[in-house]
Amino acid sequence: MMEHSEQTHYFVPDPSRWPIVGSLALFCLGLGAALTVNSVAFGKLGLLLGFGILLWMLFGWFGDVIRESLAGRYHGREDHSFRWGMGWFIFSEVMFFAAFFGALYYVRVISVPELGNDMHKLLYPDFSASWPLQTGPGINTPYQAMGAWGLPAINTLILLSSGATLTWAHWGLLSGSRRQLTVGLGATVLLGFLFLGLQLYEYSHAMHELGLSLAAGAYGMTFFMLTGFHGMHVLLGAIMLSVMWLRVQRGHFSAEHHFAFEAAAWYWHFVDVVWLILFVFVYWL
Repeated sequence: MMEHSEQTHYFVPDPSRWPIVGSLALFCLGLGAALTVNSVAFGKLGLLLGFGILLWMLFGWFGDVIRESLAGRYHGREDHSFRWGMGWFIFSEVMFFAAFFGALYYVRVISVPELGNDMHKLLYPDFSASWPLQTGPGINTPYQAMGAWGLPAINTLILLSSGATLTWAHWGLLSGSRRQLTVGLGATVLLGFLFLGLQLYEYSHAMHELGLSLAAGAYGMTFFMLTGFHGMHVLLGAIMLSVMWLRVQRGHFSAEHHFAFEAAAWYWHFVDVVWLILFVFVYWL
């Protein structure tokens, strides 16, 4: 009877205030961004307020879910829903990056060769159909493209290593070794923040020494959009894994029940795969 009850019971939480709090946070962020871009007073204050409300919502909402899980309110069917939810979330992220990689493909493989053919020579006589673009409308200052085998290659090794340490931590969780779990997860978090630190240094080098910015034509825009959004995802993943590490210190998770850890690991491995594709098509080729 107990097994049947666990299979048919589905926990429905009480009405929550967190969705409306999240809506308020997004409103403040959007308004603050619009005011800041237009140099209107209180724009930065609106952004700061929006980020503060957003953090409050995230800690509060996920805290409620953690407390419900620790209270034993989730059974097999809830776990099934969580897995589907995380899977669709990652799929939406795949489509998000697919749009930017599609834009890079269109510009590099279709648009640039088209603008360089004989038909367009009358309109753009000085245009050179090469990648990265060095001539054309909107490119007022010369710049250098970012090479692949310096800092980007080091960052690639760092992210691949972080995937290995995370898998090692997962093995420790499955085998009951809390020390292996703690060390492996902590190393993953440190490697993630090291990646972000080196990327900030790379951006500084690109802007001040290579002359590379968002104003550097299609190459500059696609470079910073792809690497910048990926960096934001690395930051989010590192924060998620940091929370998992803190939960491990409190004795959370077991070999049988640890989907929160597993979901964060899925996300981190997704970030790793995106970087490998990005490294090949943005830096290398």
